[in-house]
Amino acid sequence: MKVAFFGGTFDPVHFGHLAVARAAARKFRLKLIYFAPADIPPHKQRRALADFRHRFAMLAMATAGEARFVPSLIDAYTGQPNYSYETVVRLKRILSRSDKLYFLIGVDAFKDISTWHKPVALLDECDFIIASRPGYSLGDVARVLPEPLRPSPSELQKLNTKRSGFIRLRKSSLHLLNGVDVPVSSTEIRAMARGSIARLRRFVPAEVAEYIGKEKLYIEKA
Repeated sequence: MKVAFFGGTFDPVHFGHLAVARAAARKFRLKLIYFAPADIPPHKQRRALADFRHRFAMLAMATAGEARFVPSLIDAYTGQPNYSYETVVRLKRILSRSDKLYFLIGVDAFKDISTWHKPVALLDECDFIIASRPGYSLGDVARVLPEPLRPSPSELQKLNTKRSGFIRLRKSSLHLLNGVDVPVSSTEIRAMARGSIARLRRFVPAEVAEYIGKEKLYIEKA
């Protein structure tokens, strides 16, 4: 069975996240996608996040109508930063040996992969599905890899012209997912929540917009 791990803060989850997951499920024939909000994301500890219970509740609402989407508590209340490498290792222990695991991520987040905890070990653990943006090539993806996995300058030159396909690493592959460009960000939604909640329905499921209003989330912080 093909499954994917989709981690992040999901503060809040929005239509862009759901569009990426649907596109990945179609292209790679994924049976399940685990949406896993991070309790303590290592790269975003400077900004106060909505409480984990709120972010998980919104994620559960947003994925309720999708049989393949599973809201996951794998990164809930660990008491320490949620490092993706450790999460993937734990998830693989739960999955069957015959399961194929992918790591689903947006290209903007992937650009910082070399600064992550044990990036080489993480990239060795599973294939990555990288949701691209217009204009990105496989060369742009390969260029930000940790040094031990980075292709040679001549190989990078060849990859610069490729807007689709995959890069084979030593134990895994990187796959570029194109055609998903939903112009919305969680930052914009948080700012919007300080105004009219009705406007949020353009960017998040109606249940999520209603929940944000009821719980008065993001009123004092963007």
